[in-house]
Amino acid sequence: MRLHRRSLLAALAALPVAAAARADDSAAETALDAVFSAVGPPALAGGIVTREGLVWSGVRGVRRLGSPDRATLEDRWHLGSNTKAMTAATWARLVEAGLTDWGRPLTDVFPEIAADPAWTGITLETVMAHRSGLRDDDVLPRGVRVAARDDARPLIEQRLDRVRAALSAPPGGTAGAYAYANINFVLAGAVIERLTGTPWETAIADRLFRPLGVTEFGFGAPTGDQPWGHQLSDGVSTPLDPALKPDNPPLMGPAGTVNIRLSDYARFLRMFLTEGGGVLRPDTLARLSTPPPGPGRPYGFGWLVAPDLPWARGPVLMHEGSNTLWHAVTMVDPAGGVAFFALSNDDSRGGPATQQLVRRLIADRTAAG
Repeated sequence: MRLHRRSLLAALAALPVAAAARADDSAAETALDAVFSAVGPPALAGGIVTREGLVWSGVRGVRRLGSPDRATLEDRWHLGSNTKAMTAATWARLVEAGLTDWGRPLTDVFPEIAADPAWTGITLETVMAHRSGLRDDDVLPRGVRVAARDDARPLIEQRLDRVRAALSAPPGGTAGAYAYANINFVLAGAVIERLTGTPWETAIADRLFRPLGVTEFGFGAPTGDQPWGHQLSDGVSTPLDPALKPDNPPLMGPAGTVNIRLSDYARFLRMFLTEGGGVLRPDTLARLSTPPPGPGRPYGFGWLVAPDLPWARGPVLMHEGSNTLWHAVTMVDPAGGVAFFALSNDDSRGGPATQQLVRRLIADRTAAG
């Protein structure tokens, strides 16, 4: 669940100033063909979203290398860390429902845990902005992740264990300074579970996806007649059977395991172009999109925020996600009313392919104006 923020910013910062005109679908199709042919991931998909919804989507390639089974527009794609914005939006729904508030201390949600004094006053808002001081190596190390693959306990219990581990000691980093860590959103999922009494997977489905009209989604590697993720081995991309559970362990779900159909992902992104789209209030959307103050990169809640990209009409929400088998890149210009995304069932070639496709889609759309 890496966030390749430096490469993403570098690739997109020099694009031309945004224009209002809708891009010709043929330009988007040409861009998709060109990037897919040049980079060669197993499959590559992309979309353009406006305030009206998904105005263009396309896909090329196969569900898995070695098979003629073509990827389709109805397939589901693993979002990796782009899930984080969905977890934050689910939390925001709970705030609007009166179940909690933005400034509630994390320790107040788990009063039975004897927390280290260093956690006094640290809120979930701080956690979701990656300013808690938590580090994955301290609370979510490789040994924990490996053991979690075979952990049969309910996910609520597994995530609560990570809360105990986090709160039992001072954060290993500097509280208030930006430091990206997946454990922050594992804790956010645990908070959502405590407030709703349901697993995060149920809460996000009930509180976010269904109000948005999202119908095709899952968690972890998509199963059934769907694309497979690919792993690079000795220079060769190899498809991994979903039955082998080729993903991060389920306890990490709130940090990055959602898989979703293109059109349904567009429903979620459209929410940020329409001041909440009737699912969240405009002031709530503004808060989700605004980084809290502090040293380091400007990160809102599930979004890295770029305040001054020359092609956009306002601050751009951006994120990149990967579980090393899939890759996702998303750019949202709320003021300009447009979002771009690209997805691949591969990381080694899918990473550069998704970055290049988003760059081409933005450039073509702005040039059309």
